[in-house]
Amino acid sequence: MKPGSRALSNIEKLNELSQKAEAGGGHGRLQKQREAGKMTARERIDLLLDEGTFEEFDKFVVHRSNDFGMDKQRILGDGVVTGHGMVNGREVFVFAQDFTVFGGSLSETHAEKICKVMDFAMKVGRPVIGLNDSGGARIQEGVVSLGGYADIFLRNTLASGVIPQISCIMGPCAGGAVYSPAITDFNVMVRDTSYMFITGPDVIKTVTHEDVTKDKLGGAMTHNERSGVAHFAADSDEHALQLTRELLSFIPSNNMESPPFVPTDDPADREEPELDSIVPESSNQPYDIRSIVEKVVDDGYFFEIQEHFAKNIVVGFARLGGYSVGIVANQPAFLAGVLDINASVKAARFVRFCDCFNIPLITFEDVPGFLPGVDQEHYGIIRHGAKLLYAFAEATVPKITVITRKAYGGAYCVMASKHIRTDVNFAYPTAEIAVMGAEGAVGLLYRKELSSATNPEKVRGEKVAEFQDKFANPYVAAERGFIDEVIRPAHTRAKLTRALHMLRDKRDTNPPKKHGNIPL
Repeated sequence: MKPGSRALSNIEKLNELSQKAEAGGGHGRLQKQREAGKMTARERIDLLLDEGTFEEFDKFVVHRSNDFGMDKQRILGDGVVTGHGMVNGREVFVFAQDFTVFGGSLSETHAEKICKVMDFAMKVGRPVIGLNDSGGARIQEGVVSLGGYADIFLRNTLASGVIPQISCIMGPCAGGAVYSPAITDFNVMVRDTSYMFITGPDVIKTVTHEDVTKDKLGGAMTHNERSGVAHFAADSDEHALQLTRELLSFIPSNNMESPPFVPTDDPADREEPELDSIVPESSNQPYDIRSIVEKVVDDGYFFEIQEHFAKNIVVGFARLGGYSVGIVANQPAFLAGVLDINASVKAARFVRFCDCFNIPLITFEDVPGFLPGVDQEHYGIIRHGAKLLYAFAEATVPKITVITRKAYGGAYCVMASKHIRTDVNFAYPTAEIAVMGAEGAVGLLYRKELSSATNPEKVRGEKVAEFQDKFANPYVAAERGFIDEVIRPAHTRAKLTRALHMLRDKRDTNPPKKHGNIPL
């Protein structure tokens, strides 16, 4: 044997095994995956990460089961690709389930590989991204595969609020598998090729006799519009991975860091005269709150979260003076911006994420109150509305509120009022801060007088005008110090950036405790 031939042989073996592992379930299955409009696991990782930065773990791992003929089907990698790499120059950890290998089903070793990258992510304080494409637990392994899911769920829970966790649902995600994405911070789903549900259409038909397709039961738009489980509906795998990269640009790598700073040429003191006329004179006339947000933030760019769910409230990320901020805004263009169950839960979860990861909160308020109705009461608007109140009150990050128009009743208190530790509260001259609207208040306060009047409409008009003059303005609250400043709308950007600069080194704490008991 020639000198070095053994080393050469070992290198050749390494190359051979690597090629075998990278082949996944084989050329035929990889091609079938692409024909279904889906990328392969490795293609997804390559597109997600900066070029040439992926470092793989456990490439040669195989399953341990010998039951049901599995001893003859040992495929390197065991259906999941794991490792770490860079996104825009920042380290992240990633796992991508490979549907071409046993349908991406989760085995004991498959779970161990995922747990390893999650443990590494926690140790070094870096985000973890899961690219889910799996048929569920591997039936041949029984309870061992179920235990693997539980191991992952525990790590999701311990990592919550410590490192960002993002799930991309890029194929099936059913049964117990859905609980890992449910715990993570953000879920990205792909239209037409991804779905999530606890029990599939066949089981539902057997038990309840309801006919439903996979897409209607748990497709991307179902979870973006109706359930609120998902945060984004992507048009393709490529779009989903692009959204994930953009999302990461707004958030820090862990709860001890600040969000990334992105320099901007947009002047911090830029005036926007159009803002002076966006809010209608009539308190009942709708307008799009995003038209205010986009004129205030850096370069007019607002990255909306859950845009299809609970449209009466708007949440998302933007930048002010280069710094990431979380935006929470009532939407007068949908249900008058009222707070209902879904809006309260949507905003509360977002507020808590921002607080976990040191992202200041900017609230734009135009809220007529909580949505009245038997269903809302019976389904727990009290409990769910309290979630948003709790989230804002608990948050210790810089908090700034701008009241653009209505701030009525208990909803005024809930929407980051001065009374729940909001740092700076601004109001436009159009702001109306009161227990309720003028029409409703007059109907209650002057019921007897109106019923006995010879011309009740004239009396009502006079009383409404009197109430509006006295209460439908920001100055009573400003006299009390509940509003720090009444500002000209055109100056909103300058006021917010200055307030943020002032609050940059803010230090606030909550009483020592294991954790609070938010009304779930």
